[in-house]
Amino acid sequence: MFIKRKIASRLKKLSAQFPVVGILGPRQSGKTTIAKALFPSYKYINLEELDTRRFAEEDPRRFLKALEEEKGVILDEIQRVPSLLSYIQVHVDEWQKPGFFLLTGSENILLNHHISQTLAGRIALVTLLPLSLEELEEASLLPKEMERILFQGFYPPVYAKKIEPQEWIQSYIQTYVERDVRHLKQISDLSLFQKFLQLCAGRVGQLLDLTSIGNDCGITAHTVRSWLSLLEATYIIFLLQPHHKNFNKRVMKTPKLYFYDSAIACHLLSIRSPKDLMGHYLRGGLFESMILSDLIKQRFNAGLMPNLYFWRDKAGHEVDCLLEYGEKLVPIEIKSSETINSDFFTGLTRWNQLADNDPANSYIVYAGKEKQSRSQGTALSWRQLSSLPILEL
Repeated sequence: MFIKRKIASRLKKLSAQFPVVGILGPRQSGKTTIAKALFPSYKYINLEELDTRRFAEEDPRRFLKALEEEKGVILDEIQRVPSLLSYIQVHVDEWQKPGFFLLTGSENILLNHHISQTLAGRIALVTLLPLSLEELEEASLLPKEMERILFQGFYPPVYAKKIEPQEWIQSYIQTYVERDVRHLKQISDLSLFQKFLQLCAGRVGQLLDLTSIGNDCGITAHTVRSWLSLLEATYIIFLLQPHHKNFNKRVMKTPKLYFYDSAIACHLLSIRSPKDLMGHYLRGGLFESMILSDLIKQRFNAGLMPNLYFWRDKAGHEVDCLLEYGEKLVPIEIKSSETINSDFFTGLTRWNQLADNDPANSYIVYAGKEKQSRSQGTALSWRQLSSLPILEL
């Protein structure tokens, strides 16, 4: 089952403008599927295959020369042979064929490092994260219950192949997170890395405290920082930064920790069913994580930088998300309650007063079903997230 992706039209457009298009994102987010679906006449080459990888590494000129007569080429998991990028540059300059190379990569830090040295000006990069709420809704696959979607997560195989989410996520963590990701930093102690992952999940939606994680895990703050960077580069977590302007004075420097996919965090927290989420102490943090991740997906799908922040002043007033576009800011509060409470608007009201912002341009995203317009702002159901004006600012 192919689930239509919002990024498809942009990929087609970029392939007509650039000789190389790179699709970045975590494993199993749908990179290969969309590449094959949009470019069915392209030759597909998987660099995970040992013989193919050796050929590309040992004789890159001959490897690429054999592709010259193809309509186009999909090189899957290009980070496996980063040295190939330098040779691709030469062929790109010689052949002058728009969209000839379509590259995919699941290790952002490695691929971007080499691209900056080789293909700058010749490649367009897009980021494909797992499915968005809107994509699931349009495919009639979005669960009705918020707890169900938090538990299942957003990876395409769970929906396209109708795989039991708990079994799939367990396999994903074992084969990708604990094996491939750990290998990138040569982390030898699996049990220690597993504990680190669980500690990160236990802090979803909270201010990042390197010392606390290090003490609980038995590693240094420097190691914590290194391992967090690894999880960021492989699209497991993201750090939401405090807004860099605070009415001419910055009061918060510490970011917040979130997971791109709620199902991974749920598994690490030993949540084994949607029912377990009903009264879970991290229900709010997991819901925040899902909403923020979806906003990032919407921005990436439109070819925009995420530009998401949070805001907190010295008195403890806070707004969960500030969306920045140019000089404009849209405040968004995220609440896991199914009932709208007037207290939800306290942080928005404080921020709107300080920023002289029109309350009509501020929002609550909550776990209920109804949309409500109030004098302090607009409350939206989590299922209506795509109606936020995040692209039209």
